Amino acid sequence: MDSQILVALGLSLLGGLSTSLGALFVVISQAPNLKMLGLLQGFAAGLMLSISFFDLAHNAINSIGFLKGNLWFFAGVIFFALVSNFIPEPTLASISSAKGKKKDGDDRGKDIMKKHRRQVLFSGIITAVGISLHNFPEGMAVFLGSMKGLRVGLNLALAIALHNIPEGVAVALPVYFATQSKWQAFKLATLSGLAEPLGVIIVAYLFPSSLNPEILEGLLGAVGGVMAFLTLHEMLPLAFDYAGQKRAVKAVFFGMAFMSASLYFLERSLPADMSL
Repeated sequence: MDSQILVALGLSLLGGLSTSLGALFVVISQAPNLKMLGLLQGFAAGLMLSISFFDLAHNAINSIGFLKGNLWFFAGVIFFALVSNFIPEPTLASISSAKGKKKDGDDRGKDIMKKHRRQVLFSGIITAVGISLHNFPEGMAVFLGSMKGLRVGLNLALAIALHNIPEGVAVALPVYFATQSKWQAFKLATLSGLAEPLGVIIVAYLFPSSLNPEILEGLLGAVGGVMAFLTLHEMLPLAFDYAGQKRAVKAVFFGMAFMSASLYFLERSLPADMSL
């Protein structure tokens, strides 16, 4: 297997398996700290916006021209808007009302609780399927970024990994509540993240390694559009809800500053002959 594919596969595993980290929030503490998750989403949003506008879209416009670069960028926006329309991003459901019913103690309450557990388990499974389908194009993005260079692939993988942590919580929380099994919750959340490296494997056989540079730049511009839409449509609202608008905005700019610093130090630390 080509070394470029192996790098992309490793980076996508980093992003995909971060859903396992989200599951750990649930199995270690039954009530995850949503404020911390919100700050994490804001930080990841800053990384994603920096990558989308200052790196991918910027390079595409410089390489293939203003018009073509913008056409590719907004093609990515439209593509992921359609994906999100058919496969909406799952949200963390509150289970406090269900726990309140458990305290009633009568037979009717127990029957309601059993029915509710089945419904919550089903919602957890549907969430896992939705996240798997949602993560598939993210794996494609990491692969295309890795074709451009290690820096682009690494940046995308890091931002997506932070974004995937709350997704792991979204899967593990209902499954743990319904089954009372930490292992089942952790397993299903982990499996849902494996769609990302699967996306790398499939797209690796769709795109030749000697892809036309202009097409590659265009595809990376489209990836920038995908990342921008994902950030503004899904990550920022979640960060505002969980952490509050002021804290979330601070986290966004901290994430952008962190990405700028990481680019600087990464370029200085890598060998001169290594592609960036």
